Amino acid sequence: MLRILIVEDEPSYREALAVALGAEGFAVETAATGREGVRQFQAAHPDIVLLDLMLPELSGLDVLRSIRRESDVPVIVVSAKDSESDVVSALELGADDYLRKPYSIRELVARIRVSSRRSQAGDTDEDEPLVFGDAVLDPGTYEVRIGAVAIDLPRKEFALLRQLMERGGRIVARETLLDSVWGIHWTDSKTLDQHVRRLRRKFEAADGAPEIVTVRGVGYRLTHPGR
Repeated sequence: MLRILIVEDEPSYREALAVALGAEGFAVETAATGREGVRQFQAAHPDIVLLDLMLPELSGLDVLRSIRRESDVPVIVVSAKDSESDVVSALELGADDYLRKPYSIRELVARIRVSSRRSQAGDTDEDEPLVFGDAVLDPGTYEVRIGAVAIDLPRKEFALLRQLMERGGRIVARETLLDSVWGIHWTDSKTLDQHVRRLRRKFEAADGAPEIVTVRGVGYRLTHPGR
């Protein structure tokens, strides 16, 4: 049974969500403050964390930092905050997904199941390394190197780069990336754009890194530097 920790300060929302997810067959733990969320995470060892950003005692971002210091468990941020800076901050700290309130339970459950499947697949994936120019991505060790430089990537950025490298420089449609990396066809693809921007920034630190080219209205592709 999949274990879920809900960190949410609004009592009615927290309780209703716990009941709904329990009815879907999940084992649910809840926390009402940021500090309680950290304690519950350390005690319960959940498979998925649903994390609000606006929490008392300790902010959602601080909770996320604490979780990422000790675990790569999937974290889905569930928040009414929807500015680009909020989304970017959460993703840069290692959130796997960002769902804006209000949303449907059906969509949330779908994202929970997808995050769980992809997390489990990542633990057992031993495919051969992928090479594109000076870039090497090894699914077996979860490592990315550009020449002699190691590039540290969270799960979603790693999955995104893998999709691009597997295509060997061919265009990958936005819809394909959203489906393959996040598992759901989204109408809002800002999260994809933010992940691409972060990959580009990290590649800037490594000579010989591939470039991620935007094909306007279609998607993205990799190209060798200077081409």
